[in-house]
Amino acid sequence: MKRLILAGSSLFLAGVLFMLPSGVSAQTTFDTNVGCGLGNMLFEASGQDRILHQILAVTTNGTFGNQTFGISSGTLGCQQPTKIASHQKLERFVADNMDSLAQDMAAGRGEAVSTLAELMNVSVDERAAFYTLLQANFNNIYTASSVEYSAVIENINRIVSNS
Repeated sequence: MKRLILAGSSLFLAGVLFMLPSGVSAQTTFDTNVGCGLGNMLFEASGQDRILHQILAVTTNGTFGNQTFGISSGTLGCQQPTKIASHQKLERFVADNMDSLAQDMAAGRGEAVSTLAELMNVSVDERAAFYTLLQANFNNIYTASSVEYSAVIENINRIVSNS
């Protein structure tokens, strides 16, 4: 029994020692394994790409919950997402609000187009122009009375990307 415990301990120690001294500087390995956040900023700066540094970086990120802040603010080595809402939320909103969205687009203002702008991540400064663009292209967005929500989304995306 003692031999089994000793053999297991030796194997574990050999594995740890094998992994710790891997001083090969591979920046992408660190970023891929750890991700962004305060832990990445602190331990990546040491220039060491050892498993110990990666574990400490991940633990720091997890303990302080700073990755969420970094992702939403675009700081701590994180990139802010280009789309806040998922495509699924946009599809569901448009599908559930086809009539009110059409009315608000025709008017160039309203709660439905405001919500659409939020879901499409249109900045507050650009919303007036967005509403005007939708209003001016209403017939190109709602191409028929029986138009499907997916076609409305495609038409909006095409018009926005061409403007």
